[in-house]
Amino acid sequence: MGDDRSYFLGVDGGGTSCRAALALPDGTVIGRSKAGAANIRTDLTGARSNIIEAAQMAFADAGVDQALLDRTPAVLGLAGANVGAYARQLKELLPFAEMLIETDSLIALEGAVGSGDGAMAILGTGTAYLSRAGEVVRSVGGWGFLVGDQGSGARIGRDLLEQTLLAHDGVRPASPLTQAILETYGNDPRAIVEFTTHAKPGDFGGFAPKVFSHAVRGDAVAVQIIDRATRAINASLDALRLRGDAPLCLLGGMAEQFAQRIAPRYRAALRNPLQDALGGATSMAVRLFGNGARTDD
Repeated sequence: MGDDRSYFLGVDGGGTSCRAALALPDGTVIGRSKAGAANIRTDLTGARSNIIEAAQMAFADAGVDQALLDRTPAVLGLAGANVGAYARQLKELLPFAEMLIETDSLIALEGAVGSGDGAMAILGTGTAYLSRAGEVVRSVGGWGFLVGDQGSGARIGRDLLEQTLLAHDGVRPASPLTQAILETYGNDPRAIVEFTTHAKPGDFGGFAPKVFSHAVRGDAVAVQIIDRATRAINASLDALRLRGDAPLCLLGGMAEQFAQRIAPRYRAALRNPLQDALGGATSMAVRLFGNGARTDD
């Protein structure tokens, strides 16, 4: 089995790690691996190195000769592929026989709903939304914490700190939640401000579980924050223009929390994901490059 259609590679690369899976023509995965981060916008050179390492490790895990790497077609879903010319630059640096470089959101959609119509919402530290209807793929959000990510864990945490400071200043009523946060910082609002100086989205997102737990108890500030996040999520889902029969998958660390909070029409469309993003990349590779199929990308 040495021709370029014997194996197919899927890669899922993000800001934390890069995973790869090697599959046979029938889609059976025979090798898996994990390497370092592969966000091509923040570190193109490092991403290239980790992608190749992950691919080689997947071949090794499958017991397949790594010399076949440059004869194997691949689909790569990578963070940072949605902006700039990074994907095109990377394509010139990789050894695969044929390849399609897409966003990590698109392979997550493929994994969640398969190759047909459907939509997904990634609800975690950040937020992103994607739908497919026929050949039309629609993306909403995914612009990052500073200018986007409405309804995300990071924005929920930021809102909590904002409300805590407003309560301290007497602008808004305090609540058990804002009092607890202020006490965490020694009742010193300046300590909260100092925290925000170097905090990353994940640091803000660390407050989200506390907001959810207090919302369940009826804390007024927590309920307000979660309601605002839910409205933002519903608005983004509205922008996807889903058909009535299209399946919807919620992914990410807050998926379970929002599954019962989103609008009824979206709750009715919820389905469990078929597989994860890496599975989506691998399935795409087999679907797009198998059986003599070709892509010009």
